[in-house]
Amino acid sequence: MTSMSGTPIMARLVDPAEILVAIPTLNEEAHIARTLEALLQDSPQMRDVRIIVADGGSTDRTVEIVEAMGRTHPNIRVIHNPLKLQSAAVNLVVETCADPRHSILVRVDAHSHYRPGYVLQVADSLREHEVAGLATVMDSVGPSCFQRGSAWAMETKLGSGGSAHRGGAASQYVDHGHHAGFDLAMYRRVGGYDTGFIANEDAEYDHRVALAGGRIWLDAGIRLDYVMRPTLAKLAKQYRRYGQGRAQTLRKHRMRPRLRQIVPPIVVAASALSLLLAPVFPWALAVPALYLAAVAAMTAQTLIRKRSLCALWVGPALVCMHFAWGLGFLAELAYPSKKDAR
Repeated sequence: MTSMSGTPIMARLVDPAEILVAIPTLNEEAHIARTLEALLQDSPQMRDVRIIVADGGSTDRTVEIVEAMGRTHPNIRVIHNPLKLQSAAVNLVVETCADPRHSILVRVDAHSHYRPGYVLQVADSLREHEVAGLATVMDSVGPSCFQRGSAWAMETKLGSGGSAHRGGAASQYVDHGHHAGFDLAMYRRVGGYDTGFIANEDAEYDHRVALAGGRIWLDAGIRLDYVMRPTLAKLAKQYRRYGQGRAQTLRKHRMRPRLRQIVPPIVVAASALSLLLAPVFPWALAVPALYLAAVAAMTAQTLIRKRSLCALWVGPALVCMHFAWGLGFLAELAYPSKKDAR
């Protein structure tokens, strides 16, 4: 089968007109054009996919760029997201832009790099596996030396904690993964994202899906390049929010944390206690010393494997991620965030 221009069109499990794409944005002028162009170049069939950019009040040229592209691509539209949050953006797209024909939602992040066929592959895989959610693998990347180093840190066990969607190679059923595809019927059934969450709204959503009897499939054959934060300060802010969001999820559902989730707060608490005890009990410094030794060993191992001085950023990135996540987690437990209405 070919298009009018003679371009081959693949037979698909999902009619492209059934797919709704949601792209949350806030000051993404450096990335949004590339993201939209990557999606549009997937296939001529993408012209039948409705693409909605939900902007949280950008002060740069993000909206202008999207509106300009919308004039030549009628399936692209921008709407205003007054709550600014990504979770609120996706909910708003479903509430205001979904037609009765839409059965699948695909979430796209403006600052990630998507490979050919991503949207259509996500929809087809979700339908093929008959699941409530489809997760894809994130390969961490970045143009700067710091971003490459922090991406390599993410690849380690100390960085990702073994999360299957962080650079994994095996397709499997998972409790949680990077959000890509949603069955819209299930999305509405469980109430969409909880916008009262600082972060981790995706894992909290997946937990409600599991309670409702839904399953999530991680398709390791569908991948995206996730661009790491450009500085230690921005990485710390990101991971502090992750820690807060995880604590919110555990408190809301009265869940027991997994081992990889309690290690960062334990490291933070143990290091703080060791420093307090050190003037009286110098041996207490052995605790942070052992932690730093493990980080240094991981840095050295990466330096040898990658043969790049950028690997020297692995250590600082790991410490930053662990302490920011742990502090965010502990702060949220001590001083719970005020929840907004969903």
